[in-house]
Amino acid sequence: MTGVSVVPEDWHGLDDAALASELARVAGEMLVEHRDALVERGTTVWQLRDSGDLLSHHFLIDALREVRPGDAVLSEEGVDDRGRLGAERVWIVDPLDGTNEYGEGRADWAVHVALWDRGRLSAGAVSLPSIERVFCTDPATPLPPSHAGKPRLITSRTRAPYAAILVAEHLECEAYRLGSAGAKAMSILMGEADIYVHDGGMYQWDSAAPAAVALASGLHASRLDGSPLVYNAPDAWLPDFFVCRPEHTDGVLEALWGERRSAR
Repeated sequence: MTGVSVVPEDWHGLDDAALASELARVAGEMLVEHRDALVERGTTVWQLRDSGDLLSHHFLIDALREVRPGDAVLSEEGVDDRGRLGAERVWIVDPLDGTNEYGEGRADWAVHVALWDRGRLSAGAVSLPSIERVFCTDPATPLPPSHAGKPRLITSRTRAPYAAILVAEHLECEAYRLGSAGAKAMSILMGEADIYVHDGGMYQWDSAAPAAVALASGLHASRLDGSPLVYNAPDAWLPDFFVCRPEHTDGVLEALWGERRSAR
């Protein structure tokens, strides 16, 4: 710290949910301005991605150190401080989720901020800066009305996870592709999708904030086997999870585990 505050004075009085929301919002605004400025001056995609990651990371780390000095932080761009394992409160942040999309000038990237407090996700926010939206745990976004027709499944832009294929075939889903995990999960809260399934590669910071926001809004969020999501584990790797409207939970689990049981 330089001794100069990186946050407005009134942030010190915010509760955890409001703080998560403000952190995600401001980091997102900074990233939009940063991308616009670098694109105007001329830059490579790699420089844009790397510099954006670090810009958001340093802001979030410095802000949390100032406003919540007693809390631990686990960030994608930071060194994993193993002291977090004994902490009751751990902020889990992804400063720029969807670096590829950010570098390509797309809208499907996000900023994730979540708090794991005494064994549960107690606060969180996902910012989608390109569309100027922030989703948070309090106030939670109301669950949008269900829609007629086939379930809509969101999956990765770059790969077709096996679990997503099983669900799409079993439930006869219409499948769509997006980048960031935060953008995919929030597409359900925007009424644009019904199911998001991920397997084969993910860390705690990829899913913590999307899961916190989804659960607060009444969506289902869990591991692929239906077990609860557990954070601040020694290994930052948390390779799978799914989010869906509650009426699709049983169908997703049946698609995944019925297939696996029959294969034994």
